[in-house]
Amino acid sequence: MRDRVLSSALRALCAPRAGAVSLSRGAPHRRGAHFAPGGSAGGGRSYRELRELSERAPERFWDSVAKERLLWNKPFEQVADCDMRQGKIRWFLGGQLNVSANCLDVHVARAPERVALLWERDEPGSEVKVTYRELLETTCRLANTLKRHGVRKGDRVAIYMPVSPIAVAAMLACARIGAVHTVVFAGFSAEALAGRIEDAQCKAVITCNQGVRGGRTINLKTTVDTAVKSCPSVRNVFVAHRTECKVPMGPLDIFLEEEMAKESTSCPPEPMESEDMLFMLYTSGSTGKPKGIVHTQAGYLLYAALTHQYVFDYHPGDVFGCVADIGWVTGHSYVVYGPLCNGATTVLFESTPVYPNPGRYWETVQRLGINQFYGAPTAIRLLLKYDENWVKKYDRSSLKTLGSVGEPINREAWEWFYHVVGDGKCPLVDTWWQTETGGVCIAPQPAEDGAEILPAMAMRPFFGIQPTLMDEKGKEIRGNDVSGALCISQTWPGMARTIYGDHQRFVDAYFKPYPGHYFTGDGAYRSKEGYYQITGRMDDVINISGHRLGTAEIEDALDEHPDVPETAVVGIPHDVKGEVPFAFVVLKEVGSSSQSQVIEELKSLVAAKIAKYAVPDHFLVVKRLPKTRSGKIMRRILRKVAMGQSSDLGDISTLDDPSVVTEVIQACDHYRSLESKKN
Repeated sequence: MRDRVLSSALRALCAPRAGAVSLSRGAPHRRGAHFAPGGSAGGGRSYRELRELSERAPERFWDSVAKERLLWNKPFEQVADCDMRQGKIRWFLGGQLNVSANCLDVHVARAPERVALLWERDEPGSEVKVTYRELLETTCRLANTLKRHGVRKGDRVAIYMPVSPIAVAAMLACARIGAVHTVVFAGFSAEALAGRIEDAQCKAVITCNQGVRGGRTINLKTTVDTAVKSCPSVRNVFVAHRTECKVPMGPLDIFLEEEMAKESTSCPPEPMESEDMLFMLYTSGSTGKPKGIVHTQAGYLLYAALTHQYVFDYHPGDVFGCVADIGWVTGHSYVVYGPLCNGATTVLFESTPVYPNPGRYWETVQRLGINQFYGAPTAIRLLLKYDENWVKKYDRSSLKTLGSVGEPINREAWEWFYHVVGDGKCPLVDTWWQTETGGVCIAPQPAEDGAEILPAMAMRPFFGIQPTLMDEKGKEIRGNDVSGALCISQTWPGMARTIYGDHQRFVDAYFKPYPGHYFTGDGAYRSKEGYYQITGRMDDVINISGHRLGTAEIEDALDEHPDVPETAVVGIPHDVKGEVPFAFVVLKEVGSSSQSQVIEELKSLVAAKIAKYAVPDHFLVVKRLPKTRSGKIMRRILRKVAMGQSSDLGDISTLDDPSVVTEVIQACDHYRSLESKKN
């Protein structure tokens, strides 16, 4: 079946025009040791001077940056009002602006035919260029469509779409009219989608008939149809078309492109208060229920734009290639909002690293002339297993900066990325940040001119970020060559404001463990030189291919099986994915032949309730789980057993029945023996 880029109405809006394209932008930047991120506070100062200023006088620093870099409808009256003990974070109070106008209108006024989006579709060589003018017109048509169907300022809208120009327009259209978008990764199951729609009380859903990825089609509309059956808040489902495939349309459904074709290409941007919600994004925590992380308007946009420019050394005319999906925060900050606020040309990557072959990334770099390439260690670990010729056969001379995101990158992957992909010529920035931080907080850049970059280390805090290491008693660990819980002791504009509908959970998770500090949930090492290296999660959250997933969320799904009274899930290392789930399962009395059937049913259950990537790689059936006298499952011990480290279990004196550990070790040894015979 012929691939359909967009419907005829939308294709007319987004058709590239012939002629020269200007890629210049107005945001200031200087190469070398000096920076100018904001008027008198930053002009001509070195990185070290700006770091010190942003720590010593943060309000002065951010005041200057915000006034210079953002277009305000109404100037802000107060720079900040924050109290981390209460989880109160408010920036640029009294100010009004519109995020969509800052990402589109300001650039259309200067250079309307500059390319905004380079849509790298699933099939190589079929990219689509969208100018800032075209993206603005598409956004306005979509915004007017939403308004005509009753979506108003403050309403929540779910976006369940593949990486595409229409998905970006959907995000910007919500921002333009003051609606709050929640983008749900288009790989989540119907139940996971429904849970997010229900929690946010979304009034509308925007989706596509199908998605296309790696040569396969994904039936997105079918998933949405199932999800909205249990979501009474949804009034309309807007359906765009990625392929020619026809889908059944129900009473809630509206063909998006047909409706957009009726609308004007002009939609006045709604003035929004700085602290109005811009979007919420659901992320896993150490409890079973995903949490809707809330980001607001001005502070988030400013931080995304500033980090995009300085961490990646972005310059006017560069083509910025972040290959993340828009369903994750990386896609929000470094595919959409950061680059577009800076007037950049940003790549939308729809495919996979190995389709149609392992040279896909590097062929794309050559064809599109990508200057900054930002990807996940998972993909790098996958690709380094193939012959280097898949990289070297393509011209990568356009590359200036390489970036790693999602999890700490291991040394082998770092070396391959730097030496093979970058030919040892491109700075490689191993970035540390989270959904909750809004943008990069620790990375090798910005830095002084010629400053060293060490392999597999995040290294330097960004402007305004004050990392602190804390011990188990809640006291700050001073000096270098030390490890501890990574906290941040000073607020910054890009950080999340709350968990939607549950601010107490927000306070308990991030500010209660170390009062007066933001607790990241990660551990870190501060080297002798004062550089930071992230050592991994300190809670029951695992990182699968760069995507955070709470083990409790998987356990909740497994526990719904009628033959499973109890489970425990831990994360163990994986050569490619970083970590994978390992499930310990207690079954009711079932025969050995039935065990395999139950495990298959458990796999289907996790895939249906969360997503396929959340299905545990290992299932170990045990009679009992090791518990303390108070009934707490000792996951620390289970993790050691799963990793083959049963000779180093540490203190087990608090266990109610230590003999359980022996049972689990024996079961695991037997399981490993069977697995080795299969291989």
